[in-house]
Amino acid sequence: MKTKFPFKSGSPEASLWAQIDREALPRHIAIILDGNGRWAQRRRQPRIAGHRAGVRRVREIVEFCARIHLPALTLFAFSLDNWKRPQGETEFLMQLLRQYIRRELDYMRRNNVRLRVIGRWQELPAAVRADVAQAIESTAANTGLQVVVALNYSGRGELVDTVRRLFIDMQRNGRVPITEANLAAHLDAADLPDPDLLIRTSGEMRISNFLLWQLAYTEIWVTETLWPDFTPRHLLEAILDFQRRERRYGGLADGAGKSHEDSPSEVRRPIRRPQPARR
Repeated sequence: MKTKFPFKSGSPEASLWAQIDREALPRHIAIILDGNGRWAQRRRQPRIAGHRAGVRRVREIVEFCARIHLPALTLFAFSLDNWKRPQGETEFLMQLLRQYIRRELDYMRRNNVRLRVIGRWQELPAAVRADVAQAIESTAANTGLQVVVALNYSGRGELVDTVRRLFIDMQRNGRVPITEANLAAHLDAADLPDPDLLIRTSGEMRISNFLLWQLAYTEIWVTETLWPDFTPRHLLEAILDFQRRERRYGGLADGAGKSHEDSPSEVRRPIRRPQPARR
């Protein structure tokens, strides 16, 4: 889909957007939202201030992704492991989640954004479940950007739940071949393509139990920028870096294995590694 030029002429975002192949945007970007607590600590503020700032950033990035017609965006919002945090903080995060859903639901409806949730969100407090379920149902027919929120989620937990669903399918329908395709078909949000690009903020070099199956061939881009400081400019830098890479999926580069006599002028394009975004 061709996209109108969405930035003010002369802005850093406009310069980056002009370099991007708009016909080859990632189909699916996943982001690990990290650094809210450190953002607050550096400003001598309570951790909850960092979480509030992080939610405001979620809104900006979602609106930006909708504007450039990105098909799918998955955000790692709350991990199963996050319950290890102090009770006051987890209760605040649940309250913040409800506020976000209620405030953004009208925007999603008006802008054809579909909200989806993966993880064990049905185990969340009843009030949270009710708000999440209403938002999912209210946006289910939308056909634009799909915002997938990983909520009460872990990659290992998803794989366990996937095997359970596959086992139930086998009990109901008789013998079902255990293949990669069948397993993938029972994942959360199985209809979506695997992420092309994973972004992690705050400089941490790990995937933190996130989308363990789906990230098998995903390109990873890490920035030192903390999530509350992450802007559309950083996202454009990540997309531009992604488009400069060569994805081989375990195979060889185009022309690799040919003799120089067969293609004397061939030059292999180097794989570009992620560079920290400017802050």
